Amino acid sequence: MVERLIVIGGDAAGMSAASAARRQVPGSELEIIAFERGNYTSYSACGIPYFIGKDVADAGALIARTPEEFSRNHDIDARVKHEVLEIDLNRRAVRVRDLSNGTDVWEGFDQLMVATGALPVRPLLPGIGAEGIYGVQTLDEGLALRAALERERPRRAVIVGAGYIGLELAEALCAWGVEITVVGRGQAPLPGLDPDMGILIADAMLGYGMNVRLNETVTGFETTDGKVSAVVTDQTTLAADVVILGLGVRPNTALAAQAGIPLGETGAIAVDQRLRTGIEGVWAAGDCVEKFHRVARRHVRMALGTHANKEGRTAGINIGGSYATFPGVIGTAVTKICDVEAARTGLGEDEARRAGFDPITEVVESTTRAGYYPGAKPIRTKLIAERGTGRLLGGQIVGEEGAAKRIDVLAVALWHEMTVEELLNIDLSYAPPFSPLWDPVLIAARKTWQKVAAERTGTKLG
Repeated sequence: MVERLIVIGGDAAGMSAASAARRQVPGSELEIIAFERGNYTSYSACGIPYFIGKDVADAGALIARTPEEFSRNHDIDARVKHEVLEIDLNRRAVRVRDLSNGTDVWEGFDQLMVATGALPVRPLLPGIGAEGIYGVQTLDEGLALRAALERERPRRAVIVGAGYIGLELAEALCAWGVEITVVGRGQAPLPGLDPDMGILIADAMLGYGMNVRLNETVTGFETTDGKVSAVVTDQTTLAADVVILGLGVRPNTALAAQAGIPLGETGAIAVDQRLRTGIEGVWAAGDCVEKFHRVARRHVRMALGTHANKEGRTAGINIGGSYATFPGVIGTAVTKICDVEAARTGLGEDEARRAGFDPITEVVESTTRAGYYPGAKPIRTKLIAERGTGRLLGGQIVGEEGAAKRIDVLAVALWHEMTVEELLNIDLSYAPPFSPLWDPVLIAARKTWQKVAAERTGTKLG
């Protein structure tokens, strides 16, 4: 008898799960149907800002596989413009609406994959529904924003939110020659960085001619003839021809919660390491599920495409009858604003304290290449370690010219629970065009270890 797998969500987690399940089980034994309410499947949401900023000329380049390709090459029935409105666990069926004609049908399942992703935060502020206010969560929204930029050629843009998406869209708007203002509630851009690191991003943005307004909260929007004309904050009113919301996301869990699929302590769907929800035959992955943080040792909400793809793959392998686990996350992320790059992994200073650690920190200034080699750029590296043991808890990097990818060294060290003493002796590559003799990561590790050792022994080490 042929079993049926229904997948809710046709992007990273959902289609990774469908593809992994298909690799395990042929179509003669497992029918796979995926429902996606948007117009596209398996696209790079992370690439949308670079399409808006003209680095990527064709939106089609962001699409990994179309529904036709899934059908032809993988025997997966991927249906776009189909929204799942209800899950009935007793009937083992979902109610699906065909958005092209408005008709509803019930589709039965043996196995169910919930990959509903995340929803952008869109606060209920006066004027929020005005024309000219954009969120950029999906490819459809990215296409709409780029079309508006081409059509209207705005002069003034306000970006609400100074997180990863806000900064990437600020960079994207540089290509359109608009006056850019970024409004953020925190002390510095990129809340994932400690303020002493994030302030470097603010300085760079000012150097690029952007207006940066920090410690400021948006309270509403002014409109003219139904179109946004200004952003109102608790401090001023900012004229705007276009507004982009970059306030983060929240897990899209309403469908699961209404069906009785358990949510976890974070408000996202609770899953185990195999991505099982606790309901027999029901799996979940991606931005809608909570993750186990391997350093903080607790569940967190964290929306990253890298996690979604890995979780989807893990779920699909298990759905197909094999065995796989997803062991957790450590919060590694990277971004850039024009020439300045920023990256982080593990815990920040305050996060470490909230997780119950007594952190010790070190910040070092260095260069991306040997100081005498042409093109060397400044780089700041910050490490957070546990006082006493020297265990690495987190790291942050801000710099230019590929500086941020050094975060991957720290991510591997964190994954394996290394101390800063162990880290400083890692055999990293060296040549003057690529790094100083002591790589900035190793300098930071050495300086942090010196602090740890001095407190432990009372002896200053070199």
